[in-house]
Amino acid sequence: MADFLTSTHRAKWIFSAQHLMEKYKAANQRARQALEKYGATRMEVKADGSLSYPEPQIDAKDNAEKHSRAKPLKIEEEQHLREFYEFKIQDVCDAFKFPRKIQATALTYFKRFYLQWSVMEHHPKDIMLTCIYTACKAEENHVSAEELGKGIEQDHRMILNNEMISVGFDLIVYAPYRALEGFIADLEDFIQAKDEKHQVLMDLHETAKMEADKTMLTDAALLFPPGQFAVFLEMVENITETLVVEAFDF
Repeated sequence: MADFLTSTHRAKWIFSAQHLMEKYKAANQRARQALEKYGATRMEVKADGSLSYPEPQIDAKDNAEKHSRAKPLKIEEEQHLREFYEFKIQDVCDAFKFPRKIQATALTYFKRFYLQWSVMEHHPKDIMLTCIYTACKAEENHVSAEELGKGIEQDHRMILNNEMISVGFDLIVYAPYRALEGFIADLEDFIQAKDEKHQVLMDLHETAKMEADKTMLTDAALLFPPGQFAVFLEMVENITETLVVEAFDF
């Protein structure tokens, strides 16, 4: 089994809050510069995965169209768009009944992608679908691009094209769910849970996983290791307190 301590996840994808903001600012600034130079920000992804901007305007300053072009998004507006499509990732994964690990992996890929790119450069709807498709492959829960595209009425060729620019973001991802399972298993052994106490434990475990789902929609996956992430969940404290009461009848 892969080891988090020696993983690319730990080495390359855990940041400080300040570092995250610097990355978001850099991507936003690059898109603004592209709008100034090209009159557009959206990058074309070709079948071989290569990228291209439109041809530069000959004299952007004197071009009358400059005054009617779209305004660049603010960093906060980009964040709102990312958050919307992260919710959509969960919706699509639920619709296809994918395991939580695929959902978590797809969300992590999506978050990593937009540390490097602005939503003005690559439409998050396209990247969302590509991240889900790539997560299915990485987690050995294969679904074809055609099947995924058909299920949500999107062109599967877009998914395959974007896959070429997403695979550079390291495929092995660690999520908090396994750490939660280990924590629950330790508690089960500690209190020797049986019958009603075992059911209480299982119910609280399910609640904790739902809290983890919510936390995966924040930057926590980019700020904390998965084990620490799991311990930080508010529900862990509630689980511990409830199980002690159940075990010792306090």
